[in-house]
Amino acid sequence: MVLIHGLHRFALPSSRWRLSPIATPMCRQPHRRYSPEPPVAEHYADDDTPQFLGARASFTSKLEFIDPSSSTIPVYRVMNRKGEIVGDDDPKLKPKTIIEMYLKMTLLNQMDRIMYESQRQGRISFYMTNYGEEATHIGTAAALNTDDLIFGQYREAGVLMWRDYPLEMFMDQCYGNKDDLGQGHQMPVHYGSARHGFATISSPLATQMPQAVGVAYAYKLAKKSNVVVCFFGEGASSEGDAHAAMNFAATLDCPIVFLCRNNGYAISTPTSEQYRSDGVAARGPAYGMQTLRVDGNDVFAMYNVSRAAKEICLRENKPVLVEAMTYRIGHHSTSDDSSAYRSVDEVSYWDQTDHPISRLRNYMLNNQLWSKDQEEVWKKKAREKVMKAFAKSEAKRKPKVSHLFSNVYKELPENLEAQKSELFEHLQVYGEHYNLDLYDKEG
Repeated sequence: MVLIHGLHRFALPSSRWRLSPIATPMCRQPHRRYSPEPPVAEHYADDDTPQFLGARASFTSKLEFIDPSSSTIPVYRVMNRKGEIVGDDDPKLKPKTIIEMYLKMTLLNQMDRIMYESQRQGRISFYMTNYGEEATHIGTAAALNTDDLIFGQYREAGVLMWRDYPLEMFMDQCYGNKDDLGQGHQMPVHYGSARHGFATISSPLATQMPQAVGVAYAYKLAKKSNVVVCFFGEGASSEGDAHAAMNFAATLDCPIVFLCRNNGYAISTPTSEQYRSDGVAARGPAYGMQTLRVDGNDVFAMYNVSRAAKEICLRENKPVLVEAMTYRIGHHSTSDDSSAYRSVDEVSYWDQTDHPISRLRNYMLNNQLWSKDQEEVWKKKAREKVMKAFAKSEAKRKPKVSHLFSNVYKELPENLEAQKSELFEHLQVYGEHYNLDLYDKEG
């Protein structure tokens, strides 16, 4: 595995997660205050090297612009599409862990299918599937501790699933019922749970990124032994918040892993129209961050990279950028029709040839960890589990009407107090015209 740091590359041996520098950057010169007096010559290096404060470089007499197409960043992988280990970086996980990865990935897939159909039937208002990106969630989550805080964008439900966030709680949030932790204040799939180390998702793109850096900086000051992992999409990388977050993280030396899920499309905008650089990973060296590009459909590669990135953060108190190359097989959301901007053949290729679930299943079949009979039994059981949780959540009442005003302000402002009183006065007179039986009782 090779990580890129600044303009220098570091080799990552398979036997140890320690980086060995191939080149050493020039040391920075000490900070000097402005003085009207000419600088003393002894403060400068006696050789003819650049002394500029804003860059690490050497002089050249050759006028040559950097060609962005002159080099590309490779994609690190452990397992090929047939489920065969390539190279020497097999994480050698226990069979129990590998099977658990597969069960979580397929359970997530089953939940997506049922919840997507429920939205189409009008039972919930909105949904976003994780089809094709399951390995980016599970491989990452399996490499972390549960007290490593996750900031998601909106397509990271698998992280919560790995951390044993119950199916019923997924359903409760999508229904916005009385047991929803957010009390119906959020859109569906905007999960969050302090107990599971997962910051609540917000809809605006990239807002989680500077927030995640702030938490990572606080961890550094408190000398905590855990890290922050911030997921974002390649579309979010075009937001100003992404730039601010990565620059802050680099200059403040924060223990954070920026994990970009590059799935090919920012809703309907393809990567060819999103940027001209070699993906998002090309920006890492510009920010001074150690960077790596990984096959996001390879759950073992995701595990190795996440584990190595975390160790860098803890050992060096510095940020890492990981670009996970994957593909969004489903529509962006239930509000999107992706057939308007991509072909059926393109989607079919990824679904049938390079799906992270089928790749892991191939590995398990090749190594006698799984069988076709087990597959059939598990498919049926997974569907039953999801349907059971679905039925329980759908039958629950909606939150108390008073929760419309709760959990936003610590102390309710006067204008909202007035609105709350007006609402209940209205319901006291005209309540019979509203189906209040759908809501949890007050008191």
